[in-house]
Amino acid sequence: MTDHPLKRLLDELLTGLDTGACITATRFFPDRPARWTPFPPELDSRITDALRRRGIGELYSHQARAWEAVRRGRHLVVVTPTASGKTLCYNLPVLQALLEKPDARVLYLYPTKALAQDQLAGLQELARELPDLRMFTYDGDTPQDARRAIRGRSNLVLTNPD
Repeated sequence: MTDHPLKRLLDELLTGLDTGACITATRFFPDRPARWTPFPPELDSRITDALRRRGIGELYSHQARAWEAVRRGRHLVVVTPTASGKTLCYNLPVLQALLEKPDARVLYLYPTKALAQDQLAGLQELARELPDLRMFTYDGDTPQDARRAIRGRSNLVLTNPD
């Protein structure tokens, strides 16, 4: 990684006149193998079956810890690298709650329309076998005639501030 673009960027941040003095410590962590945990026994079997059909046979340990925290009513923040499974940290408890309480409603607020659309696609794939779940995006491009239906029928709405 001697001439890797990321290394050059980090070197520039660490030594730059504007940024270098602001950085008080650096740490580099070596890669480590994933730690897996079985699905929680109280997780609805329809969710675990849908996950297994998508090739997910266990949870990462941080997903299991997030599940436990939410089930205990605790607040949490999950900070992990891209594509590390953060989405399941909040989707599992939400999907479980919607299956347990069909009259519940959830609003996901994403910073961009594109991210909301991307997250909806992943959720719909997971929920394809969960017909009780009705999820839609609701944004500035949502046709007027669809807005009332979405507000009245959906139990999970994904939107953005715009």
